[in-house]
Amino acid sequence: MTTTPAHIDVSVIDFDVLGAWMDAEGLPGGPFENARPVLGGTQNVMVAFERGGVPYVLRRPPLHVRAKSNEVLRREARVLAALRGTGVPAPRLVAAQTVDEPVFYLMEPVDGFNATTGLPEPHASDPAMRQRMGLEAAVALAALGRVSPDVLPGFGRPEGFLERQVPRWMGELESYGKLDGYPGPEIPRLRETAEWLERNRPRTFTPGIMHGDYHLANLMFSREGPWVAAIVDWEMCTIGDPLLDLGWLVATWPSSELQIPGLPAAEELVTCYAELSERDLSAVDWYVVMACFKLGIVLEGTHARACAGKAPKDIGDLLHQTTLDLFARAQTWISR
Repeated sequence: MTTTPAHIDVSVIDFDVLGAWMDAEGLPGGPFENARPVLGGTQNVMVAFERGGVPYVLRRPPLHVRAKSNEVLRREARVLAALRGTGVPAPRLVAAQTVDEPVFYLMEPVDGFNATTGLPEPHASDPAMRQRMGLEAAVALAALGRVSPDVLPGFGRPEGFLERQVPRWMGELESYGKLDGYPGPEIPRLRETAEWLERNRPRTFTPGIMHGDYHLANLMFSREGPWVAAIVDWEMCTIGDPLLDLGWLVATWPSSELQIPGLPAAEELVTCYAELSERDLSAVDWYVVMACFKLGIVLEGTHARACAGKAPKDIGDLLHQTTLDLFARAQTWISR
């Protein structure tokens, strides 16, 4: 039995099959209650529900499974299992179905909010709280950077990680040329940025767990204070150089007049992280520029698809402008 508001479609979930699997896992039984979708930026499906008096969130691939959907969910479940007990704020994995397809897992709900969609009280009216929220984003990231990659043996390819970055993303950009109607990457100082990154690449790094998409919208903050309740959306997680996560956070950090007034400056995030990490931050500028470079190329892909009629033109234009802004931000850090 499933009780849910009639206007909410959760038909992608076979609750009979899910119930039998949960019973086999020894989880509390009974009817499914209050099933509802969990909204977010991910393409995966998330549904919250209660069963046996216990709340859960189920995460599974979209109804039309993409080529790597199941593998991505397997990796996510493995990461969340490995992070339990490490002190890293992450959703708590309950159980995972990783053998049959579609792959899915259950996690405990996160009692928190996404700061990019609005602030509750007391956060909304307390400038000191908002200042500390920004620093706590760096605190949570530093905690992830301290976890030994040995908890995820065979995960990712840390050897040659930094050396692969510029060729990998320049190759991605060149692949957009196969799309009819795309005029090519009209990105000022593209080649100069790539050459600067190659010349200034750090010679060594200490491998660690990377989130891979660490920015404000992928953080859930506590309703009780400024700290991070959970880092979410682990789809891009790998073993690489965790300082690229710090660069990503800085590269995507909103300016003070956008979204959340009173956040600390990006440089304050770096200082906070440095105080909590033994990693060498002498080349932090390189990591910020690398993040701007990579993200700009990723977003340019939507612009290229829009030129080919495979994505909305207004979104393509918007993301192309974001790419230009990211490369301009890269130049600011290069000139420091």
